[in-house]
Amino acid sequence: MAFDVQKIRLDFPILNQPNQAKVAFFDNASTTFKPRRVVEAMNRYYYTCSVNVGRGDYDLAHQADTMFDEARQRVAKFIQADPREVIFTSGTSMSINLIAYGYGKKFLKEGDEILLTQAEHASNVLPWFAIAKETGAVVNFIPLNEEGRLTADNVKKTMTSKTKIVSIAHVTNVMGFHVDIQSIAKVVHAGGAIILVDGAQSVPHLQTRVHDWDIDFLSFSGHKMCGPTGIGVLFGKYQLLEQMDPFLTGGGIATKFDTCGDITFIKPPHKFEAGTPAIAEAIGLGEACVYLTDIGLSKIEKYEHELRTYAIQHLKKLTNVDLYNPEAESGIITFNIKGVPSQDAATYLNSKGIAVRSGQHCAKILIDYLGVIATIRFSLNFYNTYEEVDRFVEAVKTGGDFLDAYFD
Repeated sequence: MAFDVQKIRLDFPILNQPNQAKVAFFDNASTTFKPRRVVEAMNRYYYTCSVNVGRGDYDLAHQADTMFDEARQRVAKFIQADPREVIFTSGTSMSINLIAYGYGKKFLKEGDEILLTQAEHASNVLPWFAIAKETGAVVNFIPLNEEGRLTADNVKKTMTSKTKIVSIAHVTNVMGFHVDIQSIAKVVHAGGAIILVDGAQSVPHLQTRVHDWDIDFLSFSGHKMCGPTGIGVLFGKYQLLEQMDPFLTGGGIATKFDTCGDITFIKPPHKFEAGTPAIAEAIGLGEACVYLTDIGLSKIEKYEHELRTYAIQHLKKLTNVDLYNPEAESGIITFNIKGVPSQDAATYLNSKGIAVRSGQHCAKILIDYLGVIATIRFSLNFYNTYEEVDRFVEAVKTGGDFLDAYFD
């Protein structure tokens, strides 16, 4: 069956508003639009029970518990994990902080090594810088190849006997290459380290198989996969979660504590979810997982790849464009218009009804590799169309004359 993008676009209220119909949204790597059924699932919680979870002994509380538990099961199924291994967080940044402080702070010691790449997002860099300072560990970087891709060979060459943690993105938010996570996980484990995968840019677009890949941790955010803001997930192998300390403490995570300060924490995942969770957001994320599954991750990947290929073919014909990742597999295309600062170019494209991202994209170390201060990032999602890509390419053609933005 052909991918019916026009039918899919009907699922998104924002795409059917008169003022939005003229805007081609290509900042999907930052955040995505939300389908109606995700919003309705959240509203259903607010309209029908709207009480706390894990605390009440009455019917409304049981209803809320059921909805919340179902959300966790849906997320677990989506990434092929055990529900006990799924922790709800506020997003990728919190998930990685939870690992850094809950695992890294507890087990890293002076001289131990944490390996990242230059292409990592701030959420997968800054927590490790902080933990390295606290523990005396060292942060080092795995080199990218000439294309800008992370390879298993480079991981193997960079690891040492002191490497304890390798934390990398499955798909980086600027270069956009797909990383062979399963092969890298084998290399990391053979070297005696653990592997954390930042899945913020991959989980929304690719089938995720945490157990088949044998990864130790995975983090991702709901708002990048047609789910709500303020909700994310940390997957962790259960035996590792049992060893970790909670990052936050408070209500709902202890079976007992006393005046002597003795605490007995409950089992994961609730051990890491102190206080009132983002209940409606978790329910919305669970619904987003079902929505993407109903469309089909393989269909989404195929359509986005075809749309990206189409965009690249047309951009390569333009003489005023520098492309930085033409061979990447994801829907992320990073480029500049020659002679035009990226922010000016993005402002110009906005005047043409094209929404893109400009700047360093929270990957500030990558500028050393790219050799440019800032770039424009064009990122697709499955509700984008060929007609929108045509409009984008046509606008880029005239982007060299930024003054057009003032005279059109």
